[in-house]
Amino acid sequence: AFFLCFFSRARAIGVRAPRGTVMNDVIQRVREELRRNQDPETLASGSRFFKEHVSLYGVKTARVTSIARAFLKEVGPEGKDYVLSLCDILWRSGYMEESFIACEWSYSLRSQYVPEDFSIFERWASHYVTNWAACDTLCNHTVGSFVEAFPAFVDHFKTWAHSENRWLRRAAAVSLIIPVRKGKFHKNAFDIADALLLDADDLVQKGYGWLLKAVSESDQQAVFDFVMQRKAVMPRTALRYAIEKMPPEVKARAMAR
Repeated sequence: AFFLCFFSRARAIGVRAPRGTVMNDVIQRVREELRRNQDPETLASGSRFFKEHVSLYGVKTARVTSIARAFLKEVGPEGKDYVLSLCDILWRSGYMEESFIACEWSYSLRSQYVPEDFSIFERWASHYVTNWAACDTLCNHTVGSFVEAFPAFVDHFKTWAHSENRWLRRAAAVSLIIPVRKGKFHKNAFDIADALLLDADDLVQKGYGWLLKAVSESDQQAVFDFVMQRKAVMPRTALRYAIEKMPPEVKARAMAR
């Protein structure tokens, strides 16, 4: 159904839909390049950063980025629908490095985003994200850029904040981090933090704490007031993240029982 959707859209604008064999060839060559760049030490140490199981090739992040950009020169000219189709295949593999390549490619299309793309990004976040690194890479850049282009979609993050899926709840917060650093969505950021305030998941707590920290870079007083009004119930993990960049004396007041 996913590919039929892409191909229908491609035909509607007069673009020849890519053949599956062509896409499979690209994906195969991407995977071969990842395997050629496996590093035993990176593979051995990679899983230590995650509580949950992660599937890894064991390729250094900088090298993954280089591979993504090298292949983007080939796939990019084939058009947005083609690139997003490839991204979907990469996401479905479950390998972290492949998800990073998908994120690099989808972010490269940010000037071409249209409202209908949100359902694609939401599906990736809800179905294929299985760790904080994939969540943050997708949401900081692709989803964050999308909501900057189409601000009305920020309301969807409130729904994500109440999802049973921990990664969607974290995504509700981390998708706004880069936009709030540009002075956007501050009120929405506080609304999301309130919705996630009592979340028991430490990775969600860190996510909305990180969001509040980003807001504090330009509006420290508002974040301090938010924390002080809620610190009796706010998880200490989220609180510490939120006040991380504040002066020592301000942090001491916030952390006092």
